[in-house]
Amino acid sequence: MKFTLGAIALALAAPAAFAQSSVTIYGIIDLDGQYLSGHTKDVLVTSGGQSGSRIGFKGTEDLGSGYYTDFVLEGGLNVDTGGSAQGGALFGRQAFGALRTPFGTASAGRQYSSIYFQTGDFSEFSNVSVGATTAVIGGWAGGYEPIRGSANNTTTSTATGSELNGSPARVNNSFRYTTPTFEGLKASFLYGAGEVTGGTTSTRLFDYSLRYTNYGVDAYVSYVSDKAQNGTNVLNSRTDVGIITASAAYTIGAFKVEGGYLSANDKRPADQDGHGFWLGGDYKFGQNVVRTQWVQNNPNHNNTGLGKTNAFGVGYEYDFSKRTNLYTSLTRFDNDASADGKFVGRIGGATPAGLTTTTDRSVNEFVLGVRHAF
Repeated sequence: MKFTLGAIALALAAPAAFAQSSVTIYGIIDLDGQYLSGHTKDVLVTSGGQSGSRIGFKGTEDLGSGYYTDFVLEGGLNVDTGGSAQGGALFGRQAFGALRTPFGTASAGRQYSSIYFQTGDFSEFSNVSVGATTAVIGGWAGGYEPIRGSANNTTTSTATGSELNGSPARVNNSFRYTTPTFEGLKASFLYGAGEVTGGTTSTRLFDYSLRYTNYGVDAYVSYVSDKAQNGTNVLNSRTDVGIITASAAYTIGAFKVEGGYLSANDKRPADQDGHGFWLGGDYKFGQNVVRTQWVQNNPNHNNTGLGKTNAFGVGYEYDFSKRTNLYTSLTRFDNDASADGKFVGRIGGATPAGLTTTTDRSVNEFVLGVRHAF
């Protein structure tokens, strides 16, 4: 039997007839200027005022019969300094592969937890570091940060077992299964392996969630259980935290109202619980968006030295195009004093440089930035 070069080439190319694939390079460049005024003042240029700057690669292949393979490799950028975000990890935002089927989607790698989606998708100022953002919520359980904090580090904290899994917002070494959507409803389960020899049950993260999207309503509830030994037998140096989060949004015409609630239950003897909530809305007209939001962070009485924080912000966005927009916001932060009078408030997950004195409990923040997506 004879084979021509053309026949061989045709045979090699045949799989392409029923396996379509694509790879996309994408990213966001987001830069802003900030003016902070309290007892002292500061001017900052930062990256990611509206959404975190990043560069990513994503791809998909159609395997036929409703089956697809997907991947995402996404790294955070600090455009103001040229460095990498998320503690310098190459693909610190996301890095996973997935198989989509008619029976649901299975994925594995470094992935967002339900906490990230709820505090980002249902917040007028997302979960970034400026404005009346959900990043205000956190700072309990000896350093445990439900929203941000530990996600930006790469080393393991003795007080934050979630660091073994990347933090509760992004989970390393994780496997997720998401059901198909039925009448707007879908469920998801994520398991984060601590990968500690002999500690399979004492070092792990579970994330159970349910989301409904239909008729202008988007509602999301989840429970995250995060445990870690951290290589020590001292109970209060371990992590054992349960986080309940619920959020919802309703859109009618040009108006949207949204909000959420997060409660962290510290199950150690220290019992450093805390909770927070946010409520906001926006109005879109033409190329303009006006938004407002109120956020409160409220540690319980066992968090010695921590006080309540309230943040109220208004913002404006102008869309030059589908890819580029201008944004600005004005936010007021009011922080309660602790018994010893120290500054205890959380501003964007951390105290801005130069505003750490005991009299900086109330701070005004003005932001002006430009965001470009490609």
